[in-house]
Amino acid sequence: MNQSFFINLLSRILLIILVAIGIGWAAFGLQQWLLSALLTLLLAGLVINLLHYQNRVNERINYFFEAIKNEDSSLAFPTHKNDKIIQKLSQNLTKVNEQIQRIKIQHHQQEQYFRALIEHVGTGILTYDERGFVIHANSAVKKLLGLEQFTHLKQLTKVDEQLAQTLPQVQQVGQKLITFNGKQGKVTISIKANSFINNDQALTLLSVQDINNELDEKELDSWMRLIRVLTHEIMNSIAPVTSLSESLSHFFRKNGHTISPEEVDEKMINTTIRGLDVIKEQGRGLIAFVESYRKLTRLPKPDKKPNRVLNLLEKMVLLNKAQHPESSIQFKLNVESPDLMIHADEKMISQVLLNLIKNSREALVETPNACIELMAGRNKNGQVEVCVKDNGPGIPNELLDEIFVPFFTTRENGNGIGLSLSRQILRLHNGSLRVRSVPHKETLFCMLFNE
Repeated sequence: MNQSFFINLLSRILLIILVAIGIGWAAFGLQQWLLSALLTLLLAGLVINLLHYQNRVNERINYFFEAIKNEDSSLAFPTHKNDKIIQKLSQNLTKVNEQIQRIKIQHHQQEQYFRALIEHVGTGILTYDERGFVIHANSAVKKLLGLEQFTHLKQLTKVDEQLAQTLPQVQQVGQKLITFNGKQGKVTISIKANSFINNDQALTLLSVQDINNELDEKELDSWMRLIRVLTHEIMNSIAPVTSLSESLSHFFRKNGHTISPEEVDEKMINTTIRGLDVIKEQGRGLIAFVESYRKLTRLPKPDKKPNRVLNLLEKMVLLNKAQHPESSIQFKLNVESPDLMIHADEKMISQVLLNLIKNSREALVETPNACIELMAGRNKNGQVEVCVKDNGPGIPNELLDEIFVPFFTTRENGNGIGLSLSRQILRLHNGSLRVRSVPHKETLFCMLFNE
């Protein structure tokens, strides 16, 4: 079509040029004014014909784009049997329009599919703009929040005032746990936020998930493990006391009757005293065990202040070298920046570091070239990480989930509250304590601070 249109347009222009030359030749060469007038009329007709021809092409193209702009799906072009170029142009524009309509139908079907998919998933999906107007909220999030219609974030005040204030702020931190009072009681939700631009409009996408069941399961599991350890520890203390008490009681009974004072000899008295001493020691051990539990459950609120991490770690190294001057364990310091800071209670965090270093020392007793490395820096999420790493035997995989259970210990003289206490301290600092271990290679405990 392009070649035909070009030839057609070029022939008209050449004909106009020839007629213009003829007018000049007739007027000035032959002095034939009548012929010149006739050729002038012909020239005017040819120019009008060219403009009309070009205008017909432009009209169809403009008509096509106006229809697309107005999303007019009823676009149709009249056929011109006498003009093959216009007819071909109309056919091509009609095909393009049909293709656009097919794409629009496909996009509409795809949109309907994704809407149905979002409505079907159990996770709540919420999208809103900068002014708080809700663009889309699936049935899961409306059910979770107890709202039949959800058009603006201000409606959250009807659900819970704290929720209404906190939810718009999730975008700044990326992820957050929120607990609020819903229609069915207390609800804990996990929210993840993501920002994006759609049609030059800044939108926020939230995924909202009810984690009450998961928390209940974890809490139950934690209680079961704690009860198992408590039962084990208490039974270890009570069983010898019970057994020894029965044995001592038999010394002073014969045939179900209490013996007379004359039958008591020095040997029985010494045995009884030794037995009572054992009972006393077991009782003290049980009291110490209960005191450990009280210490775990009565941690004070941290007095948070800015602390330079490098200074804190240097103090730990000096303190350990002073306490164990004969030790051959090598200490290494690896701090990302000397200006790295944490907002924390220095005494409580020092307690955690001392406990982690103590655990590493005990693990390195039989390790040649023993080394403890204290590291600090920021991870990819911007959190400050303070880690204690050793090259000891490591922790078996099956014990990694148990080591933070209160009173669980693999050491004969351990009380099993060090790591539990350390994790509690980190939680009070809005942080966490994590562990990674490769048996016979390394063990790494990391404190994460969410500032």
